[in-house]
Amino acid sequence: MRRIVAVPLTREAFAPFGDVIEADGAASFPINNGMTERFHDLARVEAVGEDARVLISIARGQPYALPLTLKMVERHPLGSQAFIPLSPQPFLVVVCPDEGGRPGRPLAFLTKPGQGVNYARNTWHGVLTPVDQEQDFLIVDRGGEGINLEEFFFEEPFRIDVLGHSS
Repeated sequence: MRRIVAVPLTREAFAPFGDVIEADGAASFPINNGMTERFHDLARVEAVGEDARVLISIARGQPYALPLTLKMVERHPLGSQAFIPLSPQPFLVVVCPDEGGRPGRPLAFLTKPGQGVNYARNTWHGVLTPVDQEQDFLIVDRGGEGINLEEFFFEEPFRIDVLGHSS
């Protein structure tokens, strides 16, 4: 099995695949008579195609056993997809560069508390992957007509190690 080691999630490393959603280091300004700090425009939400609209949902994910065996990735050709944790737990983020319409070698990131991600439209990525315990996420993605899911199954899976985490 091919091995990948997850690294800490940073804006710079994740930029080719979408946006890291976090307050740390983000532009902000006061609202509500100075009682609230708004961290503004943290991700580019995309929704294209017939009757496209932006959806907001909550998902409750079960933790995966580590090391993770990555057999499949997916992408959404008609819209971006954001996952924002509703608890301060880390989760695993897997993305792949596109190589001629197929996913290339995966990259794996471990979030720090307070980080979410927004996968850009048409970005190959792993499924929602909590690592330590059940976790709720706010999801922002596309609804509407058209096929917005493409899955790819690797001929040989990848083993993803998350240093400091094992099940």
